[in-house]
Amino acid sequence: MSDTLTKPKFAPLLIGGAWVEGANKRPLHDKFTGEVIAEVAQADQAMVSKAVAHLNAAWASGPPPAAERARLLDEAARILVRRRNELIETIVAEAGFTLSDAEIEADRAEQTLIASAVEARKLAGEMVPLAGAPGQENRIGFTLRVPLGVVCAITPFNSPLNTVLHKVAPALAAGNAVLIKPASATPLTSQLIAEILIEAGFSPKLIAIVNGPGSRMGDWLAAEEKIRFFTFTGSTAVGARLHGAAGLRRTQMELGSIAATILHKDADIDAALKKVVRAGFRKAGQVCTSIQRLYIHGDILDAVLPRYIEAVKALKCGNPHEEDTLVGPMIDEKEAIRVETWVADAIAEGASLLAGGSRTGALMQPTVLTDLTPDMRVMREEIFGPVVCIRPYSDLDTAINEPTFPK
Repeated sequence: MSDTLTKPKFAPLLIGGAWVEGANKRPLHDKFTGEVIAEVAQADQAMVSKAVAHLNAAWASGPPPAAERARLLDEAARILVRRRNELIETIVAEAGFTLSDAEIEADRAEQTLIASAVEARKLAGEMVPLAGAPGQENRIGFTLRVPLGVVCAITPFNSPLNTVLHKVAPALAAGNAVLIKPASATPLTSQLIAEILIEAGFSPKLIAIVNGPGSRMGDWLAAEEKIRFFTFTGSTAVGARLHGAAGLRRTQMELGSIAATILHKDADIDAALKKVVRAGFRKAGQVCTSIQRLYIHGDILDAVLPRYIEAVKALKCGNPHEEDTLVGPMIDEKEAIRVETWVADAIAEGASLLAGGSRTGALMQPTVLTDLTPDMRVMREEIFGPVVCIRPYSDLDTAINEPTFPK
């Protein structure tokens, strides 16, 4: 496997069944080396409208039958396996994730396609029990499931392959057309997904890709009335805004979190430590399920905490292109600076630093804090970085019910 994607490429838009240049373009950088790995086409509002109109027309002309959709998704899974190394290299370069994280994502993405193919074969409605109502014993009723039309998938950088396929593959399985708005940091993986689906046999007219900053694209997409369903993964604030703009149209939201894990006094410590160390720092903590608060029962604190800190300090943090790296850079230096600032603020307010706390560029060292209070920002807001807050406890109910969200 190569160290980086050494040949800069051009990432076009996909509109009306064709790869097209955008209104302008912007450079995309390797998140660790800073090398320019692609020039990414950017859509303007007219291009967004054109993409939606073409998708709606293609869908209205009729998607493939269910059995054919299932076959194409199975074929896409086979192609994904064949192009696995290309996908992994792309994810490591544009997302900054380690090889192990990218490999896991590729493996899960294959299963997502296979599961979607299964669902395409068994989509069904239900019988309605009309006879259960007085005077309706000689009547029958049933429901049918039909595609909605254009599905808009607004996708995150922290799972640029599997989460995108979690949106795109089921939508295609159900007979919809799909518009992908990739995260600005990770557009190349979405392009590869579209290439794989088209190679598998899906009409390129049923798939669109429009790149651009979410601050503008979200409003443009919400204004497109032919989009009938929005599936969004991202921050709670942006999700709430999109949900409000969608009105009566359907939405599916996967939003932020301040994930916590409890190590109770009866825990299998050996098994638990392996899980919680990885869960706190994989993808540099940039996952909504990354452990941000680790509650450890007081009876086992002295036995667990030194082993936990030792394991965290042993994590190799650095170049994600190297096989043994377990923590890579954050998505950009601005975000790493934000996390560093939150950590410094917590320490100034009385928290103790047990590991990490330093930053080089976008690379934030795995950080562990303790002596925290619930009102500290690192305890009540999602940090979305490689930081874990240790909270000893004695009463389980108190630990479970500790408030987490901003006042």
